Amino acid sequence: MSFLSTGLRVLFYCIVGAVLIIVGAAIFFMTWEPDRADFAFRGIDVSHHNGPINWSRVASDDVAFVYIKATEGKDFSDPAFLRNWQGANASGLAVGAYHYFSFCSSGEEQAENFLAHLPHNGPMLPPALDLELTEGSDCPAPEAADVRREIAAFVQNVELRLQAKLVLYAPEDFYLSYLKDAGVNRPIWVRSLWQSPFYAPNWVFWQYHARGSISGIEGDVDLNVLATRRELSDLLIK
Repeated sequence: MSFLSTGLRVLFYCIVGAVLIIVGAAIFFMTWEPDRADFAFRGIDVSHHNGPINWSRVASDDVAFVYIKATEGKDFSDPAFLRNWQGANASGLAVGAYHYFSFCSSGEEQAENFLAHLPHNGPMLPPALDLELTEGSDCPAPEAADVRREIAAFVQNVELRLQAKLVLYAPEDFYLSYLKDAGVNRPIWVRSLWQSPFYAPNWVFWQYHARGSISGIEGDVDLNVLATRRELSDLLIK
């Protein structure tokens, strides 16, 4: 009986220890963030998938900037874009728009879609081009040279109209596949969850969390920081 009791106690302690480790790891991954002393400006990126947003509450939760999805491909516009744009501006946040790049249409067509929906009044952060490898897409990624050509067409058309450089949002897999050896001379927005980014030097934005919690938004939110060497005011374009 004593041997059995000892065995049960050991099993119990092992189970408790495993549960504590799992809980501790979950808390770490849900709450980890870069040191605020090094990265003073925190921001978010949103789309209609985030639902209705209380922007005054967002602005009061240590959020300094926001990127809002405007368009995707050659003909999709985010139904919440203008509402989010107006609300974020009214709350005093630095605001930028992004376009989700599609392999199903040309860069020129996508640039026209983006420019048609982008507000042109007031200062804003440089527009961003969201570049991702999406599994199950109806239009898989073509050859690297073709991808770069269409990205270049989008960038050139938008920058010519706005007279400002774009930011390229590029997770590690996309960056290494298409941008690393292409001599890209554009600010990079990196994605590196729960660890410092390493794959793209001289990045300007860092998405460090995909399941953050922000006051005024229900559900998970992407969290970002501005590179420590930069100031938000330096990025704003008129």
